[in-house]
Amino acid sequence: MKICVLGAGAWGTALAVNASSRHAVTLWARDAAQAQAMSAARENARYLPGIALPPSITLASGDALAAAKAADLVIVATPMAALREQLGMLAGLSSPVAWLSKGVEPALAGVGGEGLLAHEIQAQVAPRLAAGVLSGPSFAQEVAQARPTALVAASRRADVRKALVEAFHGPALRVYANDDIVGVEVGGAVKNVLAIATGLADGLSLGLNARAALITRGLAEMTRFGVALGARPETFMGLSGLGDLVLTATGDLSRNRKVGLLLAQGHTLSQAVDSLGHVAEGVYCARTVVQRARHLGVEMPISAGVVAVLDGRVRPADAVAELMAREPGSESG
Repeated sequence: MKICVLGAGAWGTALAVNASSRHAVTLWARDAAQAQAMSAARENARYLPGIALPPSITLASGDALAAAKAADLVIVATPMAALREQLGMLAGLSSPVAWLSKGVEPALAGVGGEGLLAHEIQAQVAPRLAAGVLSGPSFAQEVAQARPTALVAASRRADVRKALVEAFHGPALRVYANDDIVGVEVGGAVKNVLAIATGLADGLSLGLNARAALITRGLAEMTRFGVALGARPETFMGLSGLGDLVLTATGDLSRNRKVGLLLAQGHTLSQAVDSLGHVAEGVYCARTVVQRARHLGVEMPISAGVVAVLDGRVRPADAVAELMAREPGSESG
């Protein structure tokens, strides 16, 4: 299979490395200088240092559409903010396209309403595209090192799910198919917000009990939100729900958890974000998730508390106190 990965960040590079043992892979970088440096050093020193780029990976820049047209499968490995542009460019493509983006697009006047998930953006700008998402609990570094990982390939189209499984399923990477793209995308977006919450709790040294409570109740509000958007409840007990939430909320490599840790330690939001060197999607989609949930009549108190901290309206300790002061209710509510 010929695979084109659009975006040479950590995750796009990791998947390119993983697939290159079985397929011909083109890794496209927006920055021509970065592509040249990677080609010369055979390493993505900026985003994935220490991982060798095999000879079967071709580095490219410039005309992204030309690179995509030559592929049997296109992977869009850009942050959520760039997804609309990329999908619009690929709208006429006949080959399957899948994105790695996890988040919610900020509300855009005239097009976004309360903010859109990735498949909703695709329905607007590239409705005829054979499209889906590759998601699940995965740190780029470990995938590139061929450590055991499981992902989910979600699409309403069986041919897209099949292409993703054939492309990436291998000795160290299991890929499971799922047709509930709504649930998979909600899990991938909301887990980032909840990881900031657990980072706040860990930064305040609230203990393991508090972390477990946040993860469990966070899963409940993630599920409520997803079901209101048309997802199946059982999806949230899978890789893109519980699996990705546990990884991102507890893993030391989690950027979103690190944001919470730094905020709890007294850093400003700009200081926390600047220290990462990568995008922490939870920072950018938290407000939009909560706004859309309110529009649907769905309560998301943990996510709302994260937004209040990110906006500087409450201190981390006060946000936790507000959660603990909520009226008791049924666990199923």
